[in-house]
Amino acid sequence: MNDVLALHDLKSWDSWRASVAELIATLCFVFIGVGSVVSTGIFLGDEGTVTAGTMVVIGLAHGFAIAIMVAATARISGGHINPAVTFSAVLTRKIGLTKGGMYVFAQLAGAILGALLIKAIIPDALEGGLGSHALGAGISTGAGLTLEMVLTFILVFVIFATAMDPRGPSNLAPFAIGIAVVVIHFVGVPLTGASVNPARTLGSALVTGEWADHWIYWVGPLGGGAIAALTYEYVFLRQHRPKQ
Repeated sequence: MNDVLALHDLKSWDSWRASVAELIATLCFVFIGVGSVVSTGIFLGDEGTVTAGTMVVIGLAHGFAIAIMVAATARISGGHINPAVTFSAVLTRKIGLTKGGMYVFAQLAGAILGALLIKAIIPDALEGGLGSHALGAGISTGAGLTLEMVLTFILVFVIFATAMDPRGPSNLAPFAIGIAVVVIHFVGVPLTGASVNPARTLGSALVTGEWADHWIYWVGPLGGGAIAALTYEYVFLRQHRPKQ
């Protein structure tokens, strides 16, 4: 049965269309997110440092970008735009494993293309790290991993509560998710860069070759997202499903 479903997803035009939507949305998200980091370095003169001004610009850019792209793709793909979200959806059987794999591949490809596009437009962006994520001064790997898990837990919990819970305010989901991303960046930018999205981190890392502590930006978001998804699914969702 699972093989049939997997074959169906691979042959389904809807699955491919949804995957293309994920690629485009992630490309746009990374382009805006990385672009905001590069722009703050160029126009605010804060390259290499984190100030209140850069945190506001970067946080708002990432939050608004995710909000508009979720709104644009929610009806097509669900607006995941993040491997951690897709992984959480697969764990809770919101989508199948094969379709989830298609989404993740599309997200990673979109993130790489978004980073390459910034590099092509602003070649000097490489000197500033192209928005690469890294641990802040004095932040240990354990602390960085924990923070990425906690921040991703918050994001995925909000996504499940607003977009995946049938009782949730789905029309407000893009706004709620965008605000969550903004506040996450206000906390995490000076500490870990506030990834909460392996695709966003991979795009910059691959283009710049900056791989220091890269595993944190996979294990943290995937782990935190999984805990949030399973918590919401088994504590809040399944308790309210009608008995058969």
